[in-house]
Amino acid sequence: MCLIALSWKQHPRYRLALIANRDEAHDRPAAPAGVDPADSTLYGGRDLLAGGSWLMTSTRGRLAAVTNVRAGTPEGPMPRSRGALVREFAAGHDGIEVLERLAPQAAGFGRFNLLAFDGTRLAFASNYPQFRTADVAPGLHAMSNGDFDAPWPKSGHATRALEGWLDSPVARDGQTGDDALEPLFDALADTTPAPDDTLPDTGVGLPLERLLSPPFVRGERYGTRCSSIVLIEDTRLTFVEQSFGPNGLRLGRTRATFAIG
Repeated sequence: MCLIALSWKQHPRYRLALIANRDEAHDRPAAPAGVDPADSTLYGGRDLLAGGSWLMTSTRGRLAAVTNVRAGTPEGPMPRSRGALVREFAAGHDGIEVLERLAPQAAGFGRFNLLAFDGTRLAFASNYPQFRTADVAPGLHAMSNGDFDAPWPKSGHATRALEGWLDSPVARDGQTGDDALEPLFDALADTTPAPDDTLPDTGVGLPLERLLSPPFVRGERYGTRCSSIVLIEDTRLTFVEQSFGPNGLRLGRTRATFAIG
């Protein structure tokens, strides 16, 4: 489904470092990471079917990302796409406390896990099984399609890869070229299924749990659509994204570095 690993307040250069895979049907129209045509302060991917985004940043140093929650039965139609949560937070000016205001309307979205950074505080919110929100403690964390920090195999793989990269000389030196970031993209591209005895039970059956267990999901109709890296320093933000087509076909790579102000 989707995978996010992050380091928060653990690195001398990067206050927040995040790597992510977005898994989705390949025929769902989307725009790769770029400047939002309706708001030049926003940068990220865009869902061209329902609107919103899965991962978006702003020139004010804000960030929001969302995953769905895998819980057995398929979701029915929802009045609003969870992608709207991402764009509205990234475009907003309120602090992290604005997440509390989602409580009355949270059930009107698809099942979601939401990560939000207002430039100072980082927090998590979810509407399943009921609405809750909390600040994220400093450290390494992962968010996929279950509880925040659920110990899924691909979550552990991603956090270990991020930790190893942050400990490397290229991270300490602030290198963000393609060669410097390749270890992170390689980790996100791992298609190795997890052993059956380590898989979560989310109510979808063992064959589907196996299919969705690697960090990178390769498929003709459904799979990983993009891998993203976001590195936030005190005054600078770097966003690099690799897009994919069916069966893991590599498409374009987008890149932006902008001052936070």
